[in-house]
Amino acid sequence: MAYTGVEKAYAIQAGRELRVIVEADKVSDQDSEKLSFEIAQKIQTEMTFPGQIKVTVIREKRAVNVAR
Repeated sequence: MAYTGVEKAYAIQAGRELRVIVEADKVSDQDSEKLSFEIAQKIQTEMTFPGQIKVTVIREKRAVNVAR
């Protein structure tokens, strides 16, 4: 949550996967790739864990309208 543009972060599958939801207005596609790499590197250097942890950054923009 300390990174710019991060809206929510969830650890799922017994901590084996980290899903990070970012704000589409503040984070570009290139920034989301960089962010996932930075988070993975931080986990690798600061934590000890068996196996691997998958980091997924989700950047989504939705436009919804209703016609009546």
